[in-house]
Amino acid sequence: MEGSLHKEVDQLAGLYGLSLEYLEKHGRVYKLYTNKGEYALKRMPAKNGLDFLQYVQQLYQQGYNRIVPIFPTIDGRYGILEGQYLYYLMPWLENREREDHIQRHLDLFRELARLHTLTVRDVPVDKEERKEHYDQTTSRWETEQETLEEFVSRCERQVYMSPFQLFFCTIYSEISGSHRYALNKLKDWHEVTEEDTKARSVIIHGKLSNEHFLYDEKGFGYFTNFEGTGFASPIHDLLPFLDRTFLTHPKQFDQTLEWLDAYFRHFPFKEEEMHLFLSYLAHPGPIYRIAENYFSAGTDKSEIQMVGQLQRQYWRMKNTEYVVMKLEERERLKKEQSNSSPSE
Repeated sequence: MEGSLHKEVDQLAGLYGLSLEYLEKHGRVYKLYTNKGEYALKRMPAKNGLDFLQYVQQLYQQGYNRIVPIFPTIDGRYGILEGQYLYYLMPWLENREREDHIQRHLDLFRELARLHTLTVRDVPVDKEERKEHYDQTTSRWETEQETLEEFVSRCERQVYMSPFQLFFCTIYSEISGSHRYALNKLKDWHEVTEEDTKARSVIIHGKLSNEHFLYDEKGFGYFTNFEGTGFASPIHDLLPFLDRTFLTHPKQFDQTLEWLDAYFRHFPFKEEEMHLFLSYLAHPGPIYRIAENYFSAGTDKSEIQMVGQLQRQYWRMKNTEYVVMKLEERERLKKEQSNSSPSE
């Protein structure tokens, strides 16, 4: 098996004028030791390949060069189609860790802001479609809130609550508060944008992660793995990254505020974008899904596992709440300053 893999990759390397000497597999990436140095050969599903290469080419054309380069084959192709996969070749970066962990995140968020700034454009938005999105999201979130209230009522009818039920009822008022806040911010977004016919769109990375931000030997940071890229609202890059960041034990995420400061300094959100960002960030959807799973599972569930899941998502909600409230306060002060008259 190893011999056939080596032969297959050697054939692919030959299309780049390389002779394979040794091969290491790192997930979907092959580290190639060749007669001309070390390279990374990546494979991805072929159905996503054309869009991926098109967006990367567009980024280069728009002046964004902090992407790990993709090398062409001898005949000029930037991807090799083999069966259901597309292969492409990049230099191998050792990704040496910065001693300052905070600096690494600041670099990442600054580069993300630069990526969004260089690719931003206004796209037409149908007012009816925006209204439909608002109505559907509001209806879904209100239904979630009503369902959570029903879960509390079911718990309170018990003679003895289970550990999950007791914990759920204890934190329910906080969950409900997060729901109300998310709905109010969504309403604010709708009121601000009700008559708008355009919205900002950027090329998003699509899979923003520390693992996809690599340093070269000179200490310069580069994005890799643009396989989820496309045009979308910039919040599509920020929300998944922050959601993963907050899924940990409770703590004050002042460092995360510094990351966001670095981003907003170079790519400030408009008022309506901040409303929508805070709305989706604060929405406690994961807690709702865990509660729904628990109360629909009957007796076929592990109490200790479900309590653990609820505990982790409660911590995530509280970590998110800290950052959301800090951002909310900053937005309030900014609005007060802009509305205040200059002193004579």
